[in-house]
Amino acid sequence: AKLKFLKVKSYQTTSVREGRKYRNQERFIHISLSYYRMSTDVIALVEEIQKREPLITVSCKEHVIHLVRRLQEKLGEKKDHKFYLFKVLRTHILPLTNVAFNKSGSRFITGSYDRTCKVWDTASGEELRTLEGHRNVVYAIAFNNPYGDKIATGSFDKTCKLWSTETGKCYHTFRGHSAEIVCLSFNLQSTLLATGSMDTTAKLWDIEKGEEIVTLSGHSAEIIALSFNTTGDRIITGSFDHRVAVWDVDTGRMLHTLMGHRGEISSAQFNWDCSLIVTGSMDKTCMLWNAMTGTHIATLIGHSDEILDVCFDYAGQRIATASADGSARVYDAETRKCIAKLEGHGGEISKVCFNPKGNCVLTASSDKTARLWDAATGHCLQILEGHTDEIFSCAFNYKGDIIITGSKDNTCRIWH
Repeated sequence: AKLKFLKVKSYQTTSVREGRKYRNQERFIHISLSYYRMSTDVIALVEEIQKREPLITVSCKEHVIHLVRRLQEKLGEKKDHKFYLFKVLRTHILPLTNVAFNKSGSRFITGSYDRTCKVWDTASGEELRTLEGHRNVVYAIAFNNPYGDKIATGSFDKTCKLWSTETGKCYHTFRGHSAEIVCLSFNLQSTLLATGSMDTTAKLWDIEKGEEIVTLSGHSAEIIALSFNTTGDRIITGSFDHRVAVWDVDTGRMLHTLMGHRGEISSAQFNWDCSLIVTGSMDKTCMLWNAMTGTHIATLIGHSDEILDVCFDYAGQRIATASADGSARVYDAETRKCIAKLEGHGGEISKVCFNPKGNCVLTASSDKTARLWDAATGHCLQILEGHTDEIFSCAFNYKGDIIITGSKDNTCRIWH
């Protein structure tokens, strides 16, 4: 019966560049630009960032200046972009479970009750390959973003498989869970894969060796959400036991237990700089926690029904929540105040995400529509209509100019 509470999680592409140095550079640039006007002197800004971040040396200064100017251009683009239906993909013979983009948005994948995962070309809408081998529902799927050369699939057959994106070859089958796998995630370094199961445990796997590294045991009920932090040294797990646990990745030791929710956890996520954790629960609340100490910072209230999804924007300055009450909300992560109420859906909202710029919010609902909202005002910018059944998943590509929606009508829709 608890499975009915599970809401499909779409692992969003994340704004990172290959290599530890450039990941840190982008993080500082992205956060810093949020505080500056578009007329900012770019060279002066980079020099200020250099003072705060030792990784940005003289040798890479020109590259950083180039990145800042690109970000300025993106932030200066008009935000009234209208999306139009590009293609309807009748993807599987049985209902979909999840959809996910690679970082660039050139490929996306779909999981299904038909026991397969399919890889698609976004530009043409053509099916590239079918990943077959599971003996039950393929429920959780992800690319190893930012690289995108590997795909992980988690199944109700209690196994997880690792595949080549380009060839469809199955590298490894990870066995060890004693119940359904319902969530999974790669670390950003693409060295580890984490799986969460209805058997109350999570496991960390070595991607290259195909071996289990450690089992994270400590929850007393099913694990239905997990997430690595950006640096890859911590992972959080959310459970039906009403708790979220923070684990040390190297040792597998539980560092903190985030206790305070009075209902099952539905979603949990780190912000970009790894300082905060946000959690959503069936108790109708969202909570904010200090990621280093595990202490409770704030409870974000206002919803009148279960919270089904939560997320940070890319800069970690705003939080969005989606609820079974048919509304979504945007909160300021610093003041913890609600800054926008997104009202208009005619059914529960099971998925919410920010666009990469952070000025728009996308929601997916059981009312058969997805909606775009202004993150600052809560004004509905556009309604994406056409699906004939509940939409359970939605995602932006890295540029924010393509949207994919997945529905119980067994179709995906690509919007440009």
